[in-house]
Amino acid sequence: MKGGYSVQPMSGYNAHMTQNTENNMETDRGKKLVDKELIIENVRDRYGELARGAADCCGDRAGFAPGSVVYDSDQIKDLPEEALIASAGCGNPNAIGELKQGETVVDLGSGGGIDCFIAANMVGETGRVIGVDMTPDMINLANENKVKVGAGNVEFRLAQIDKTGIETDSVDVIISNCVIVLAPDKDAVFRESVRILRRGGRMHISDLMLTDELPGYVSSDIDNWTHCLAGAELINVYINRMRESGFSKVEITSNVPYRGGSEEDWVSSIRSVNLLATN
Repeated sequence: MKGGYSVQPMSGYNAHMTQNTENNMETDRGKKLVDKELIIENVRDRYGELARGAADCCGDRAGFAPGSVVYDSDQIKDLPEEALIASAGCGNPNAIGELKQGETVVDLGSGGGIDCFIAANMVGETGRVIGVDMTPDMINLANENKVKVGAGNVEFRLAQIDKTGIETDSVDVIISNCVIVLAPDKDAVFRESVRILRRGGRMHISDLMLTDELPGYVSSDIDNWTHCLAGAELINVYINRMRESGFSKVEITSNVPYRGGSEEDWVSSIRSVNLLATN
């Protein structure tokens, strides 16, 4: 999974009606969603399974990055197969803005480490990259990949992306690839991001967002949380959360359909969006 709330969208989604339980709670969007802790537990379990599968190199999963046009082949050609198999994002946050030599970068939802290793090459030996993920199996996989890559300027920390434990005002750039969508409390994630960023720091986000609200039977399905769907918010709601948390500027750098060819009308409202923000 991708770090933090474990990241990355999986193929497929559940569009069937699910029965509400006592764990359901009202959100500020007026929808019935499952309990926050249940979301975190299910996301951790699902992406832990993904990490174990990648470590075993089993199955027919190829990962998001190898088949995506958003990654330059030169960026990933020397990375371990296990890192590529575990990739499950919706964009390339390292392509949103410039990373400079010597900068400190944090990846919220680092998964198997692919975006961390790309960032490490960009910031050089004088730079530093910290990957944050809440799934122990992903942290183990990322550390194994780190040894294979020989990335001495990268470290991985087991933590949730809204409670990173990273020092205040210590980070130049935060990257995140389809992970914040998995967070039940996005406001907390953005407040934590502002806290750890230095003044004038940047945030590069690739994430799934909406042009229209999802049907209730989609957003209330726990499986759709692990598939990066139920947690998706309207684009303006997402951006307003960032601004209210302390980001002075939020710019949409790309906005494209996430998935086509579905008989379900609501699928067309899902967008893969890249944001560049400064605090």
